[in-house]
Amino acid sequence: MQSLRLNALHDLFASSKFTEVPASKTISHLFGENVFDLKQAREFLSDEAYKSLTSSIKNQTRIDRKMGDQIASALKNWALSKGVTHFTHWFQPLTGATAEKHDSFFTLKSDGSALEEFDGAALIQQEPDASSFPSGGLRATFEARGYTAWDPSSPPFIMEMGNGKTLCIPTIFVSYTGESLDAKTPLLKANMALEKAAIDVCQYFDKNITKVNATLGWEQEYFVIDASIASSRPDLAMTGRTVLGHAPAKGQQLEDHYFGAIPERVYAFMRDFEDEAYKLGIPLRTRHNEVAPSQFECAPIFEEVNIAVDHNTLLMDIMTRVAKRHNLVVLLHEKPFAGINGSGKHNNWSLATNTGVNLLSPGKTPKTNLMFLAFFVNTIKAVYDYADLLRASIASAGNDHRLGANEAPPAIISIFIGKYLSDTLNEIEKRVGENFDEQDEAMLKLDIHKTIPELLMDNTDRNRTSPFAFTGNKFEFRAVGSSANCAGPMTVLNTIMAETLVQFKKTVDGLIEQGEKKEVALMQVIQKYIVESKPVLFEGDGYSEAWEKEAEKRGLSNIKTTPLALDAFVNTKSKNLFTNHHIYTEAELEARHEILLENYIKKIQIEARVIGDIASTYVLPPAIKYQNILLENLRGLKDAGFKEADYSAQKQMITKLSEHINIININVKAMIEARKKANELHNHKDKAIAYCDDVKSYFEKIRYHADKLELLVDDELWELPKYRELLFLR
Repeated sequence: MQSLRLNALHDLFASSKFTEVPASKTISHLFGENVFDLKQAREFLSDEAYKSLTSSIKNQTRIDRKMGDQIASALKNWALSKGVTHFTHWFQPLTGATAEKHDSFFTLKSDGSALEEFDGAALIQQEPDASSFPSGGLRATFEARGYTAWDPSSPPFIMEMGNGKTLCIPTIFVSYTGESLDAKTPLLKANMALEKAAIDVCQYFDKNITKVNATLGWEQEYFVIDASIASSRPDLAMTGRTVLGHAPAKGQQLEDHYFGAIPERVYAFMRDFEDEAYKLGIPLRTRHNEVAPSQFECAPIFEEVNIAVDHNTLLMDIMTRVAKRHNLVVLLHEKPFAGINGSGKHNNWSLATNTGVNLLSPGKTPKTNLMFLAFFVNTIKAVYDYADLLRASIASAGNDHRLGANEAPPAIISIFIGKYLSDTLNEIEKRVGENFDEQDEAMLKLDIHKTIPELLMDNTDRNRTSPFAFTGNKFEFRAVGSSANCAGPMTVLNTIMAETLVQFKKTVDGLIEQGEKKEVALMQVIQKYIVESKPVLFEGDGYSEAWEKEAEKRGLSNIKTTPLALDAFVNTKSKNLFTNHHIYTEAELEARHEILLENYIKKIQIEARVIGDIASTYVLPPAIKYQNILLENLRGLKDAGFKEADYSAQKQMITKLSEHINIININVKAMIEARKKANELHNHKDKAIAYCDDVKSYFEKIRYHADKLELLVDDELWELPKYRELLFLR
């Protein structure tokens, strides 16, 4: 009887066909066809309802419930015209996934007649069971009531699954007592806080600026492998990564996969999920092979951050679902394979005004360059002041496997800004202490003007080792993990930027009140921020040991594990930050800290169980079977009268097999005992640390010896698909 692995390989080679995607319409015709955007709203809504909806979107005002009935009716008519039968409130609870409960438009009237119905109450508010989602102690098990509430800023869309179609309404999710239980609610609050703070600073430069949006362009990295082979790996099914597996002879060392020709089967999958994404208004722009074998990336055009977050969350679901049509599996784990690059989700962040200005792009005049400098330096100051909080925002069990592994930004938060801007900030710093009052105001502006315009997109180098890099007209937060919801890091980034801008304005206004000219006051505070935040600027190799030592001298944190990194959410500094800007209450912060710790514990616990199970049932049995074959061979050679020197190789192999088998067995038992001790702890922080330091410490020991057995055991006896098959066969 063949092993699961050999059966999977047979299935792969027996069927070389794959689902070909027929040529679709042009992207522009396909784009947004399943989205109830303002164009559709204009067609289906009365003038009054349309104005109410647009006002809510643009001015963040509440929609009158009377208008809600009209909008709901229009949504229903549009959806029915598309063949939709059900609707759902689509939200992002603190599970790391999305959630939805489908209700049909169908209802029965008192006379027994059937019809489709959808009113404003159903559009605006629903009531899922809040006790069934993580709440971090905010809700007791018996306190089940929670509410989803429509977010008009993110347009409704139709999700197609097979022949079924569902109207999805993006919503927030809060408890009966008002605490946020999702990723979207705090993000929306952070967006508002940042917008107000940014507008106030923009008023120094341009009174026409009345709106500022944070924008986001994410880059989604992922692996694609054959589903038949993947299904033969229990670790991939349970954890999303391979907990065992020896590196293949060829990995990524030839650097031949990056930007190479996209494999035909994967190309068909890409076209398929892209078409699904375009229908839902997700503006995908690029696709390419990434560095590691079987690794790929897609990226969209920049969008307002709330929409971008929804679209990325939606896309991860689309990719996973569409892959099944092609008998493929998408891996979004940050480190699915040891020895090759893991996957990140670079968050490219900037600020855009209603006047069409990117606040992080150098301008063409001295005045706009000064505005750029203000926002640029404030961003650096924000990251420096709240580096630990940014580190906490990207902390997860999966990302711990990736950060600092000579492939991804290290756990030390630093900023790369490139030569031209480094020179500019150094020049400004040199003038600290000078009396700007005595200098010609125009010359002050021209000095800045003379330097800044040299910064062009192609004149700013990239530093792939930097967690937070300036790339010409935006900052790239590279440390975000591939499976993460962008809402977490974007909420933190927007909040710390709002706080820094608020303090910046207070200080500038104070100087102006003391009689300083506006431009002089601005420059004095910019200078102050440059000096204070200089330690976070680093242009070199973030992977090097030298940088770790240098960072320690500069007083920068290097928090390498999630249980410790998450502390930043609940220290006094963070509590003051979030409560002052009304993003989180202290109770909500404590709750999220508990949820994140519990999530970490469960993931490491699952991995530990999977490692123990695979070692005992997939690794040791074939090793023992092969050992018995060698022993039988040894006995036969002895009985045939061969000299001991003639079977020394077999003896050595038997000895090595025994060593590895015994060490695995000992460490699996020790890991189980460590897990039992960890489970006896009731404090989430203590338990998370125990899982991190004690239980997880056995992972690499078990893996090392299991991988050695993979090289020794007869290939036909080995049960688990090997890296060469997972990464190179499709």
